[in-house]
Amino acid sequence: MLFYNGPYDRLLFDHDVTREQRDAIADIFDDYRQKIDAGEDVGISATYEQRIYEAVPHKHGNYHFAEDLAHVNHQCGSWEEVFEMLYGDSPKFQNYLNNRNSLAISAFNKWYFSYRIG
Repeated sequence: MLFYNGPYDRLLFDHDVTREQRDAIADIFDDYRQKIDAGEDVGISATYEQRIYEAVPHKHGNYHFAEDLAHVNHQCGSWEEVFEMLYGDSPKFQNYLNNRNSLAISAFNKWYFSYRIG
């Protein structure tokens, strides 16, 4: 099921995720996005992980897989708010998030000052 050789598709391919399971995962992320946008409480990462296990039964109990789905989507710029809401307070991802935010600020500053000077 490797449609593109991007990080997300590679992750799905490496874990033998079917097209139907891929679509169910997307529905989960869309549901979380809607809840976040509406200001609803999305619960804890364990609730999200349980929903992923239901969508991909052969990965039941593999929380690394569920984390990786959210993390890779965040890295690719998809459903970023879902990863940040579920794992943003996790010490495991603090370095990644801090570095990513620093790079984004640096890129903005570079653009802003080149625009103002140029």
